[in-house]
Amino acid sequence: MRFSQRTLKKLHEAFLHIKNRKYNKNIFSSINLYFEDESRFGLFTRQKRVLTAKGVKPICPYQHRFENTYLFGSFSPVNGDSFVLELPYCNTDTFQVYLNEFSIQKPDELKIIILDNGAFHKAKRLKIPPNIVLLFLPPYSPELNPAEKIWRYLKDEISLRVYKNIRELQDDLCKIITDNLNDDRVKSITGNKFYKENFLVVF
Repeated sequence: MRFSQRTLKKLHEAFLHIKNRKYNKNIFSSINLYFEDESRFGLFTRQKRVLTAKGVKPICPYQHRFENTYLFGSFSPVNGDSFVLELPYCNTDTFQVYLNEFSIQKPDELKIIILDNGAFHKAKRLKIPPNIVLLFLPPYSPELNPAEKIWRYLKDEISLRVYKNIRELQDDLCKIITDNLNDDRVKSITGNKFYKENFLVVF
């Protein structure tokens, strides 16, 4: 993950602006940093590399179906907190639902959310809850969003599995997230010293 000096400077300035203009300690008891992203999960069987004996071609279960659902998630590199919501579509309306629900989790926490420049993230009709601040990454830089690594982890977990229907997939994802995506794992996957150091220096 490579950061330009300009990106680091803008991030530091954004944190200072939030501290001076948004973070009222009489309103918020804490502040946290999150990475947010969305990803599609479906019935089309995901492939991945596997180990076999030399010269033996692996045989894996497979189905060719295109029913999908979406996960919206925010993940903190600071303390490992996370909030994941499964929604049927990925658009402005569902993003609004996600923000509203996320704001209810620890309502007295000011949540700084770093995310990409998806059009629905910037829709004019969005109503950002008062305990949420959105910080946008530079355009076309998904590699700067560690939330992408969470999706990679989850998709590896469901690779080579065949699901009869979306409900079965949803149940499996719920179990994996509940059992495996604990605070330590979230910090391990999303931890990045550039983000954390800038955040902790300011706050």
